[in-house]
Amino acid sequence: MLEALHGIIAELAAGHALETSLASTLDALRIVLGANEAGIWLGASSAMVRAWGAGPAQISAAELCAIMAGETTKPSGLVAAPIGSADRRVGVLAVTVMRPLEPEEVLLVTAVSHLIGPALLHAERSRRLEVEVEVRTAEIDREHRFTDTIIDSLPVGLYVIDRDYRIQAWNRKRETGMEGVSREEALGRTIFEILHRQPADMLRREFDEVFTLGRIQEYHTQSVATGELRTYRITKAPMRLGGSDVTHVITIGEDVTEWKEAQTRFAHAEKLAAIGQLAAGVMHEINNPLATIAAIAESLEFKLSDAQKAGAVISSDVHEYLHIIDNEVARCKQIVDGLLDFSRPKQQLRERVDLNEVVDRTLQLLEHHVRFKRLTVTCELAPNLRKVPKASGEQLVQVFMALLLNAMDAMADRRGAITIRTRPGPSASEGVIAEVIDRGHGIPQTELSKIFEPFYTTKDPGKGTGLGLSICYGIIQEHGGRIEVESVVGQGTTFRALLPAVEAA
Repeated sequence: MLEALHGIIAELAAGHALETSLASTLDALRIVLGANEAGIWLGASSAMVRAWGAGPAQISAAELCAIMAGETTKPSGLVAAPIGSADRRVGVLAVTVMRPLEPEEVLLVTAVSHLIGPALLHAERSRRLEVEVEVRTAEIDREHRFTDTIIDSLPVGLYVIDRDYRIQAWNRKRETGMEGVSREEALGRTIFEILHRQPADMLRREFDEVFTLGRIQEYHTQSVATGELRTYRITKAPMRLGGSDVTHVITIGEDVTEWKEAQTRFAHAEKLAAIGQLAAGVMHEINNPLATIAAIAESLEFKLSDAQKAGAVISSDVHEYLHIIDNEVARCKQIVDGLLDFSRPKQQLRERVDLNEVVDRTLQLLEHHVRFKRLTVTCELAPNLRKVPKASGEQLVQVFMALLLNAMDAMADRRGAITIRTRPGPSASEGVIAEVIDRGHGIPQTELSKIFEPFYTTKDPGKGTGLGLSICYGIIQEHGGRIEVESVVGQGTTFRALLPAVEAA
């Protein structure tokens, strides 16, 4: 018995795999006891399960459950010893024999169960620890995937660099954006290897400023990489890992073209409101002196005519001067009237207006214009357009009249072409779209943002007040829409009015 116990102890202490050690232990126990079966049974939630065995299985789970439950009566030929500690049992070591065992043999079974117990308890703790690690690892993976999904779902381009300027994060927007660089290709490389549109020295200065100062930096830039001029807001934010020093820089690139345009429209609306207030405050102060000057010039004209009839010699320059005074007074009144359009209370807009009918009425008014007859005018009017609600047909005619006259001026004295196009819009707020397209000299990009400002004009001095497009802007805005312009120097200009629409009543 001692030799068998010594061999079993040596096997368990040899450091073999648990499966191998237990199998060898059961084989040795079966041989030394002459047992039919030697098995290790582990306790499951509601039964006993044979985990390791030597010899044919003869013991039933019910018999071992009864022993584990503390029943004293044991089946004949069955010897069992609990495996585990005093407060935690993990199973039973059981053998079946054809003869009664000697006390020393029973003691051997008990000793082996005590030897097996620590190994099984340790294995159980290890298994639980492994399960816990697996569960925690799965949770961390889920959290990482969730965070990555959030970052990839952002409508902005985002990437992160470390102190060596190497890319540590690169979200999906950066993959599908202008660079079109995959995440696998970007990660681990320096930002200077990936971004080629900006000089490396300038990029390095921007990052170094964030690393040094530890403050968020914001820049605005423009690009035509997509085929049209777009405005981007670039934000560089410091990131700190485990200390006060900046270890990484997070860069976010956001397309703010529409926001910038909205800001421009809002600023323009404020200017229009200020002009309206100005006009309301000074219109009488200006109109009265203008009326006096016009009346005096007219009286002088009559007096000069009477003097000439009486034989007096009047220089021709005098008549020219009076003519200039009269023209300049008329021009001043035109400017004042334009200003008053911003301040006069507008009549209530109640009727639904067909934009195609507005275009037809405008063309009828211009058909006898000498310069208009020299142009080739093409109308592309979409049928069955929805109507503009609560609109003033007269004001919309005024808008298209101004746009067509501007198109004529853009042609100068050349025989050019103008296209007038209407089409359905993508939504109720932009339900109908009208475009006036000319093939004139175009407007430089630097001037496009200014053309709707009051008193700003690209025409020669004396040929425009700079109020026409401002008035158009105000009318379209009053109708709940907006007006846009696109132009290429030497190719022409497109003015586009987008207005809300409803189904025809």
